[in-house]
Amino acid sequence: MIPLISLTSLFSTMLFLLLLNNLLLLGAPGIRALIRLTAFQGILLSVLLFGMEHALLACAVLGIKGLLLPGLLERTRRRLGAADEPRPRMHLGVCVVTGILGLVFSLWLETRLPILPDLFPPLLLPTALTTLFCGLILVVGRATAISQVIGYLVAENGIFLLGMPLMAAGAIWFELALLLDIFVAVFVMGNAIGHIGETFDSLDTGRFRSLRD
Repeated sequence: MIPLISLTSLFSTMLFLLLLNNLLLLGAPGIRALIRLTAFQGILLSVLLFGMEHALLACAVLGIKGLLLPGLLERTRRRLGAADEPRPRMHLGVCVVTGILGLVFSLWLETRLPILPDLFPPLLLPTALTTLFCGLILVVGRATAISQVIGYLVAENGIFLLGMPLMAAGAIWFELALLLDIFVAVFVMGNAIGHIGETFDSLDTGRFRSLRD
């Protein structure tokens, strides 16, 4: 059994690193950096679950979010030769500032929501909401399909964090099912990106606007 003080310290450290990771994701200029930061986020989530003594789910998260999905995205990146973001829709500085504003809003919202006492450990709810916001910012602010898939993964990590308090109520199988859904979705997206790259010269999703019937 992990001592309570050590568990609280572990939670605080991992949640702080998750917040920092989110801001680094928003400011990352290259796809390779985005993939590595996404993998690190998966590792942080698995450490949190180990601290909650959910070893099975922690191993699943480490394998899928920390290794398998980033590996699939890296394989796709190498296959297509995509290294940098061509033209982000939002300036990286604007993305980071928006992420910080999302964090401030999440901290404010935590004090206003009528949630059950002790349902969320300190800082968990703001971290989850900020992660969700940052994922949506990546989806909206980035131009390439790979970056948008990463944004989708980050947003799902935020939803995953929101579901962590429910694990004490026996919802672990729901989390495992959610992991399976995400794996299948990203696997399909990875194949789709590969086919797009083989068919078109660019992965810039903005160019789809020029398509005509």
